[in-house]
Amino acid sequence: MAAQKDLWDAIVIGAGVQGCFTAYHLAKHGKRVLLLEQFFLPHSRGSSHGQSRIIRRAYPEDFYTQMMDECYQMWAQLEQETGTQLYRQTGLLLLGTKENQDLKTIQATLSRWAVKHQCLSSEELKQRFPNIRLARGEVGLLDKFGGVLHASKALRVLQDAIRQLGGKVCDGEKVMEIKPGLQIMVKTTSSTYQAKNLVITAGPWTNRVLSLLGTELPLQTLQINVCYWREKVPGSYGVSQAFPCFLDLDRSLAPHHIYGIPSGEYPGLMKVSYHHGNNADPEERDCPAAFSDVQDIQILSRFVREHLPDLEPKPAIVECCMYTNTPDGHFILDRHPKYDNIVIGAGFSGHGFKLSPVVGKILYELSMKLTPSYDLTPFRISRFSGLGKAHL
Repeated sequence: MAAQKDLWDAIVIGAGVQGCFTAYHLAKHGKRVLLLEQFFLPHSRGSSHGQSRIIRRAYPEDFYTQMMDECYQMWAQLEQETGTQLYRQTGLLLLGTKENQDLKTIQATLSRWAVKHQCLSSEELKQRFPNIRLARGEVGLLDKFGGVLHASKALRVLQDAIRQLGGKVCDGEKVMEIKPGLQIMVKTTSSTYQAKNLVITAGPWTNRVLSLLGTELPLQTLQINVCYWREKVPGSYGVSQAFPCFLDLDRSLAPHHIYGIPSGEYPGLMKVSYHHGNNADPEERDCPAAFSDVQDIQILSRFVREHLPDLEPKPAIVECCMYTNTPDGHFILDRHPKYDNIVIGAGFSGHGFKLSPVVGKILYELSMKLTPSYDLTPFRISRFSGLGKAHL
């Protein structure tokens, strides 16, 4: 096994979108950075693969809406630097009853931050989107700059950019041992590295990596069924018909949100999925589930039948994705409680992709002991001190 003599300014463990943006910011600021990935790239075992993710400013929380302002700028900058289109503006339509508290809160947040949006009555919704059937007199809130991010393409251009900026990307190297200290030793399946700082962005494998440091965070790993539904008339829910991404906030059908992305990545198929899944070990996600996981697909079939009549109510394709959830659905962006040169970015809870440019910037700032650009109170590990599973 080769021992590397080089001393890196930072090693980043995990080459999903958060790790890639962290390494990108480090390399951009002239730091010697090594990005380690246990699988050979590209792969589809984590949380960052696939063709599409929703981008939006529409959030109930001010801090996400504020962060998204810079995220849009950084996505545009990455597009410019790489000559690659990564964002497609479709608008994001939020659906709910007039009394829906989430809808009211999101509208108030958008207004506070002067984000372009439009409120649509039931009548306006019917006129504008006749192929959405409204079952309970829903109203709409349109986040005009909502849209789609091209996920796999973003990972590819980020990894290329890291290399061009002088960073190193090593895939197919699983981390086996971490020795903390002024210089951190990281041993993988094929080499040993030394670094002044370490950033852990290991997605669903976060607790496996943290166990090497005797640490565990209250993270729940879920396997999500990502479903695609065939259009009865191809293109009827497509971008060419100006059909938006949507987020249904109604909780009467199911306890979690249902979201949709207009057809495009698979011609004639629209992505409609449930923002939740089943507990799953990321090491065993390729195995058949121990119990049936069709409940979410039944929820989606009913939703499609009731609300999207121009789709076949049975999924044509089902793919898998992993979520790593925190108890409150907010991220963990913090230093390790014992080792101040080890930084953790975790628990992105199924809504982190769009925010990754700023997450990467924050993790870069933390690792380089710079003053963070944002108030990190909502993202601190200490908020879980009352929970038994935060063994620090």
